[in-house]
Amino acid sequence: MVLMPLTFLMVWLAGLLSIGILGGGVYILYEWYEGDLVGYSYLLGGVALVLWSFGGRFIIPLLFHRPGNDEPSFMRTGSVQRIQRPDGSELHVEFYGPEDGQPIIFSHGWGPNSTVWYYAKKQLSDRFRVIVWDLPGLGKSKRPKNNDYSLEKYARDLEAVVSIAGDKPVILLGHSMGGMITLTFSRLFPELLGSRVAGLILVDTSYINPVKTCIFNGLVTALQKPVLEPILYLTIFLSPIFWAMTWLSYFNGSLYISVELSGFTGKETRGQLNFAALLSALGEPGVLARGTLAMFKLEETATLKNINVPVLVVTGKSDIAVVPETSARMQAEIPNAELVTLKPGGHMALMERNEQFSEAVSSFSSAIASKA
Repeated sequence: MVLMPLTFLMVWLAGLLSIGILGGGVYILYEWYEGDLVGYSYLLGGVALVLWSFGGRFIIPLLFHRPGNDEPSFMRTGSVQRIQRPDGSELHVEFYGPEDGQPIIFSHGWGPNSTVWYYAKKQLSDRFRVIVWDLPGLGKSKRPKNNDYSLEKYARDLEAVVSIAGDKPVILLGHSMGGMITLTFSRLFPELLGSRVAGLILVDTSYINPVKTCIFNGLVTALQKPVLEPILYLTIFLSPIFWAMTWLSYFNGSLYISVELSGFTGKETRGQLNFAALLSALGEPGVLARGTLAMFKLEETATLKNINVPVLVVTGKSDIAVVPETSARMQAEIPNAELVTLKPGGHMALMERNEQFSEAVSSFSSAIASKA
């Protein structure tokens, strides 16, 4: 699950719903105990709501999703390097695959961490040098001490990862916010495109403020100032409370519903949905809110025409977090770009359609490597 502005709102609403479910169950049990509600049906109803609050997550995936042959897990088996940054953050970087393979640096979206690349690591590391990193504040990377979660900060962090990737020019792959970081990198470090960077892969991402490129973008844009931004600042201030709300929504299954609606198309497996929901719950809400506010400042429209390396743009046909028309616009604006549409696929098509995603990445990267 990737916390774009729209999906952040959905997670927040799921948390409120969770409080309502648990509070309703406790209230019914209290009123039954006091004798204001008579009958065992109220007792059973109250108990059911309380039990659902802590065990609903076992029911929703079981009822509506098939098990998969290869379910994702928190695989961290690569060699590791740590990079200290001037702002006090520390980058956790993992390496998979042959050292002499074409290096691909994977930048994940906002909300999960680098374990979201479970399938890519398994399916691509036999022939490519797969390099993944946790964005500071998520996963095993330490957060910045100055609370700088800007896209420019992360682009400079990405440059630091590029510097330890070896002698071969790298391919930068970014999903969602990771793609925004990649575009920001392209603006800040244009001299590296063509020298240290051989190509870009932009996956379900935007080049402008993502409230303008999600489904119902007119409504969401109108809500940005009066609703979304106050909620995000409130989340920063009350982060522990909102984190408890998020975990409660995970346990009762309401987080699963918001994750499925915002990231998948219903073709995901039981394990994929559970994994994505758990990743959503792991991120500290205060950190996620700061990064979401940073995305509101994204404006890389002018950067597109200046990208002078081959680019693969990948989109899920049914993505609602970043509608496919956004990817089509990028493909049209970038001089040497091709577009691949994964269908059926949502914002998390990299997981739901993992084999097709890896095939597209492999084909593009092999073509880059053959020209080196």
